[in-house]
Amino acid sequence: MQYIDMHCDTLMQALMRRRDTIEQLDGTMVDAARLRRSGASAQFFAMFLPQKTEPERFGQENVPEPSELLHLMYQVYRNTMEACSDYMAPARSYENLLENQRAGKISAFLTIENGCVADGKFEKIKEFYDMGVRLITLTWNDANCFGWPHSGNGEEMRRGLTDFGKEAIGYMNELGMLVDVSHLSDGGFYDVADVSKKPFVASHSNCRALSPATRNLTDEMIRVLAESGGVAGINFAPQFLNENTEDAVSRIARMCDHVLHFIDKGGIGCVGIGTDFDGISGEFEIADCTQMEWLFAALHKRGLSEGQLEQIACGNVMRVLRDVL
Repeated sequence: MQYIDMHCDTLMQALMRRRDTIEQLDGTMVDAARLRRSGASAQFFAMFLPQKTEPERFGQENVPEPSELLHLMYQVYRNTMEACSDYMAPARSYENLLENQRAGKISAFLTIENGCVADGKFEKIKEFYDMGVRLITLTWNDANCFGWPHSGNGEEMRRGLTDFGKEAIGYMNELGMLVDVSHLSDGGFYDVADVSKKPFVASHSNCRALSPATRNLTDEMIRVLAESGGVAGINFAPQFLNENTEDAVSRIARMCDHVLHFIDKGGIGCVGIGTDFDGISGEFEIADCTQMEWLFAALHKRGLSEGQLEQIACGNVMRVLRDVL
């Protein structure tokens, strides 16, 4: 079954391995060659930008500033599009996705994880748009010009978007960029819901009722996201799946539990795939992109029809891309 994955960190993994493309990567969960075998219709490639120096994460003695990291990962993306042009192509619109599907090519959407690099400037957002970025995950795990991140601190969790963040949501709506609330505070989530005129997404988040991680969505958030026409992507990380967040095993049955909970609280239209591949750790029953079919087979056994599976795998995200881009 063809699928769309709204989040992976494979560009970061290429930098860690000092590789110029993601055509073939050892020890990762995604590379272009495996995507070709996996049935992927589209893959969203995140350019992850930490605000704190984490040299070990990137396999370098000194981590460049976020703006330089962005351009390093952007070059890996461009190199990959050239090297893999016979079966993969960049996508900047819903129409590009359809064109690539007709040509039998995987669509590669470019995203930014952590809007800190915007530095409070609308012209920076336009620069990213012109580069081909079509989704910004507003925060990562630190406050930035957009607002505050998820937190175990209740006061911080209630803080929302900055004034710039609220204006930027409107600007992103106008440009045709997806607003992503994964990693955002609860207050920020509701600010996005109030301000955004278009559907928004939680590209790689699960259900807080089943796993208490602050990265996950409450039942009320799921309802609000669904009412906006948005989609949440099921995250395969064990700490976002399991009731015990110390449990390091990512199980297919637990993924199914979260999918069914999303459907129960928000309807079949609010859930998609957002693996977080290459940005997560643990023990995985689905260890790379070539095993995605196992999830759909398990969901079918749990009672979902072929039509429902197609919505989760591809259709819901395609609808959002059509409505926003």
